Amino acid sequence: MANSFQEQLLKAGLVSKQKVQKARTQKRRDRKAKVDDGSADLKQQIAAQKLEQVAKDKALNEQNFAAATEKGLVRGLVTEFTRLAIRLPRSGEIKFNFTHNNKIFSVYVDDKLQTQLLNGQLGIVRHEDASYLVPHKLAERVNMLVPHWCGYLWVKNDNNQVVEEDDPYADYVIPDDLMW
Repeated sequence: MANSFQEQLLKAGLVSKQKVQKARTQKRRDRKAKVDDGSADLKQQIAAQKLEQVAKDKALNEQNFAAATEKGLVRGLVTEFTRLAIRLPRSGEIKFNFTHNNKIFSVYVDDKLQTQLLNGQLGIVRHEDASYLVPHKLAERVNMLVPHWCGYLWVKNDNNQVVEEDDPYADYVIPDDLMW
């Protein structure tokens, strides 16, 4: 059973060495040439649709930002979250990581601030290379008006997890504050 199908055919005398070699080289050429199976067109269509959606979303965000700027809401929002921001403690020992624009940022907080962040009482707003801890309602408003400023916003999931009766890990609690 260790023999390949080609070797078995060779031993049986059904094919010659030249035909086996020719089949191997043709197989290698096909792999190199990446024979089109029709999926390339589908991939291009999906990529084009994604680009259209991204452009459409970006235009809508810019339109919302321009409308909010006209009304002076953005300027008022900046002054509001700088005024209401909670100062980061100097003795913060816990590193709280969050992602913003596909980059990972960190702030050092204490136990109280970490629990408030994880429970959804606080959010993080990033503006002009600075991170601000703000109340959750203000972070939601920032996310609505200028979503690219919102660094961390806890969102309540409506997914009710059903625990199976035979679950062997039902007694173990999964922590929400796993550090990464």
